[in-house]
Amino acid sequence: MPTPRLPSPRVWPALTAALISGLFEWAALCRSRAADLRQRTHRPGPAQAWALALPVALAGLAAPADAAVVISQVYGGGGNTGATYRNDFIELFNNGTSAASVTGWSVQYASAAGTSWTATPLAGTIPPGGYLLVQQAAGTGGTTPLPTPDATGSIAMSGTAGKVALVNGAAALTGVCPTAGVIDFVGYGSTASCSEGSSPTAAPSNTLAVLRAANGCTDSNVNSADFAVAPPNPRNSVSTLAACGIVTPPPAGAEIAIYSIQGSGSTSPLLNQVVLSHGVVTKLTNNGFFMQDLVGDANPATSDGIFVFTGTAAFPAVAVGNLVQVAGTVVEFNTGAAGNADTAAHTVTQLSSVTAVTLQGTGLGITPTAVTLPEAVEGDLERCEGMLVTLAGPFTVAQNFFQGRFGQLTLAAGGRLETPTNRFRPGAQANALADENARRRIILDDGTSLQNPRPTPYLGAGALPRAGDTVGAITGVIDYGLATSSTAGFGDTRIHPTVAPVFATANPRSAAPEAVGGNIRVASFNVLNYFTTFGNGATASGQTGQGCSLGGAVSAANCRGADSLAEFQRQRAKIVEAMAALNADVLGLMEIQNNGSTAVQNLVDALNARVGAGTYAAVALPARGTGSDAIRVAMIYKPSRMTPVGAPLSDTDAINNRPTLAQPFVMPNGERFSLLVNHFKSKGSCPAAGDPDFAGNNDIGDGQGCWNALRLAQAQRLRTFVAQVQAAAGSNDVLLIGDFNAYAQEDPIFDLVSSGYSDQVARFGGFGYSYVFDGAAGRLDHAIANASMATRVNRVAHWHINADETALADYNLEFKAPLTCTGGALCPDDPYAATPFRSSDHDPVLLGLNIYKTITATAASTSVTGTAGDDIIISGAGRRTITGGGGNDQFVFSASFAGGATITDFQPGLETISLRAVLQALGISSTNPIGQGYVRCAASGADAMISIDPDAAGAAAPRPMVLIRGRGCSVLASANFVF
Repeated sequence: MPTPRLPSPRVWPALTAALISGLFEWAALCRSRAADLRQRTHRPGPAQAWALALPVALAGLAAPADAAVVISQVYGGGGNTGATYRNDFIELFNNGTSAASVTGWSVQYASAAGTSWTATPLAGTIPPGGYLLVQQAAGTGGTTPLPTPDATGSIAMSGTAGKVALVNGAAALTGVCPTAGVIDFVGYGSTASCSEGSSPTAAPSNTLAVLRAANGCTDSNVNSADFAVAPPNPRNSVSTLAACGIVTPPPAGAEIAIYSIQGSGSTSPLLNQVVLSHGVVTKLTNNGFFMQDLVGDANPATSDGIFVFTGTAAFPAVAVGNLVQVAGTVVEFNTGAAGNADTAAHTVTQLSSVTAVTLQGTGLGITPTAVTLPEAVEGDLERCEGMLVTLAGPFTVAQNFFQGRFGQLTLAAGGRLETPTNRFRPGAQANALADENARRRIILDDGTSLQNPRPTPYLGAGALPRAGDTVGAITGVIDYGLATSSTAGFGDTRIHPTVAPVFATANPRSAAPEAVGGNIRVASFNVLNYFTTFGNGATASGQTGQGCSLGGAVSAANCRGADSLAEFQRQRAKIVEAMAALNADVLGLMEIQNNGSTAVQNLVDALNARVGAGTYAAVALPARGTGSDAIRVAMIYKPSRMTPVGAPLSDTDAINNRPTLAQPFVMPNGERFSLLVNHFKSKGSCPAAGDPDFAGNNDIGDGQGCWNALRLAQAQRLRTFVAQVQAAAGSNDVLLIGDFNAYAQEDPIFDLVSSGYSDQVARFGGFGYSYVFDGAAGRLDHAIANASMATRVNRVAHWHINADETALADYNLEFKAPLTCTGGALCPDDPYAATPFRSSDHDPVLLGLNIYKTITATAASTSVTGTAGDDIIISGAGRRTITGGGGNDQFVFSASFAGGATITDFQPGLETISLRAVLQALGISSTNPIGQGYVRCAASGADAMISIDPDAAGAAAPRPMVLIRGRGCSVLASANFVF
């Protein structure tokens, strides 16, 4: 089909009259700016293995003169891993000047090298500039339904390579490269055996479609030239029309100021009009530039700046500081998907379809407008859209997830952003905090619409900014765009800096977790999809052609972790370093591949290779199973520190797709407690209207996200399961840990706390967080104890090694340097290091427990002996010999003790002697009893005698109190005593 040609200037008056008379009525002139249709880097499944064949170039396929319909978009990743949309689709577009009937036609699909075609019949008429959306098969993933389709089929299309034909007829085509009846043809992906022109389109993926350029208008009959990959943007028969080949001439000599184009409302009063305007260029981007009126109108309600979209067109007059005149069309650009209500309500006024840029002056500057956050009302910065401003600092980095992928950092004025339902119960207070967050937040963009910009912006002197770091005042131009990983997500104000921002390290990395004390260390760690089966079908043990199980179905597409052995080795190295530093005696794990004991044993083996053979063992698989999800929870422990009591238990109630795993333990001292590891339903993959689970589980806008009712039911079921565990353990002490996928004040946690359990993170800290999402920090990872267990918790802390780190530092190799890269301008950034940092996306939780056996000597006893474990041995009045036994013990002397004790096996540096009560009984108050002479040590042969001198340097003689056998005073220090 020939590319539509622009009318000659000689016919402009006639065309203008035709437009006025309504012969050609267009709803809007649209364009697609690829980088603003950004999606989060999900991990696509492996490409299907297609039979190889030499591509065949099809000649231009002629359509009837009145039916200029083309295939404008193809997407086969619907419902796959990482996909936003649930269905595959094919989109048609009428790039002609009259309506086109497609009744009796069909769209047909064949695999990349296939000869078997499947047809979906069509009916109806497409107006000029209109679209028709053909929905195809759905997958098991995805979060968003397509806009209402105009036709529906059931074709399961490949997400990476295939062939699509628009056919004048309903009968299925035959052969590898059929031509009979074919109106338009698209071969997509490098393995497609035929295409229009010399080569097929680039390969799409689970998160990318192939889209015809210029909203469908471009048609050179060469697929590789006409199509580009971009996030899917399905358009149907009610979408905005996109006119092709009709240009309204600019008015002769009539300039319109930028502030008049912007107007005082949220959209331009001159929408779709061709205008002449001028301004000083303030910022260049990869696809256009910002310009601003040299004087402005001094009206704070109207912006003096605007973005000029030029695409790939070159205009030599454009340079920062140049005064230029621009001829173009006023458009309102929606930075999100067509059905995104939020971005549709916050469109960006731009000049597009630029026909001329004329130099009018050079060497000019614009004084930035001073702006302070937070906004008085969310959205106030729309008044500065396109303008050069200086935002008064300081700002705190709130999120850096998209730094490597899109060159963006989310910043906040006034400190970090907290997830509202992490601090408040859902309701008015949480809503107020959400509004405050929105008014304090702004996105620092890199001034381009490129994905994976190189070099990566905002690295400073090689450092990776962490959430919590700060930056001062920022000068740049104001823009608006997506703030999330999905084109269906919310948008936010952005600033493209014109002066390089300078970051300060305000939240430095911690090489080791915070000290939590106690004698038993418990940790909870979501390891973000530790899979020993990879996305390419290989395994850690060297197998190929394997898959992962999900709901009983086995496929490589179900594998969620590393894509290859190289990635897996990087992933494992980071996780092992983190676990070694945690040094937990027992560790609950989330997101372990549900492949029996294979994945968890692989991790145990790697950890033992790092810390010592036999240090850790995995808790056995529970008899009731581990559920049908692709991931499960697991538990590992140190056999030298504790012993499992009986078999592990799992709660396979239907409410749990990832059953809770419980294991009672006994310490060497005979004390017991039970650990329950949980991973509740996530907030994503929301149910669609009409689904049986929709009621109560849809996102009702209270901040708790989707599936809240299900998570609440899981919390209630957990309380029931605890009773079973307590009965099996012979102990009431239970500790609940894991990723509950609920923030601290949400219903599931509130239910547990309201039922007699206590939130241990809240008990020991204020602003606790383990995860950052959409710029706000909160904790999804919890430690919750029943009343008796809570008395044994010494301290709890999150170790912030992941939530604050940029995803650029993780194990993934996509969009990074290959392992053989040696550097240079073309070598992508890869700041990977085999350290704990960004080993996952959740921070681990570490607890110190006091699991001691308390032994009190009777008044008549002359000796007392501890257990094989950790004991607290209390001695009162009377002379006696004390033997701690195994473990690390605390020797406590009560107020009635008057001396005469002998400790036979004291271990300096590991055990303590408490004389606090004795000193208090003698009226001695000192912060340094040894230094002030109240407590003394003297040699007694090979032993050490500890004495108390009530008057320190006075005349009274010291009182011998405790003889420590086999230890000299030189090995004893203040740290061995409790005063």
